[in-house]
Amino acid sequence: MIKDPSDEELLRRFNDGDADAFAELVRRYERPLYNFILRSVRRRERADELLQDVFMKVVQRSQDFKGNSKLSTWLYTIARNLCIDHSRKMVFRRHKSLDAPRSGSGSEEGPSLLERTAAEGAEPDRAMVAEDLRKRISEAVEELPEEQRDVFLMRHVQGMRFRDIAEVIGVPENTVKSRMRYALERLQRALADYAEYVDELK
Repeated sequence: MIKDPSDEELLRRFNDGDADAFAELVRRYERPLYNFILRSVRRRERADELLQDVFMKVVQRSQDFKGNSKLSTWLYTIARNLCIDHSRKMVFRRHKSLDAPRSGSGSEEGPSLLERTAAEGAEPDRAMVAEDLRKRISEAVEELPEEQRDVFLMRHVQGMRFRDIAEVIGVPENTVKSRMRYALERLQRALADYAEYVDELK
């Protein structure tokens, strides 16, 4: 059985002139990166643009990757930095709105963290509570300080390990764990009315 090439091998092939190798990297990461960006900027058209920017920077900086971390960590670092730059620009152009499109709507991906609270076939009253909870969680996550929100999204939405998140953000792993703890504490306070469901976030 032929083993699929690693991400790092694909990048090496791309640097050697193999365009198909880059296309495979895009195929592997366009969906998870897009979802990560969308949950940060909350606007699909802007997420599309930022995703293109990510891969453009990969093309421009492909020779800079030295293999000191996983390629996926490098990609998320680029994506996160672009999201931060975007947020800094937008803070002067528009006020924060809780009516902004939610990241979960219209997504073709499987159930996200915000969707796990509603089990398939749930009874009507529980389904109504779960729908309201999804909205409340989304709003509460938006209200988190940026450093806590980034950790929360990478951990719960992307399923990244604390060690990898630490590499992306550039802080010690214990700092990442502390930020995650503070994020969960803030969410628990914001969602106190749904205490029996919030445990699913842990």
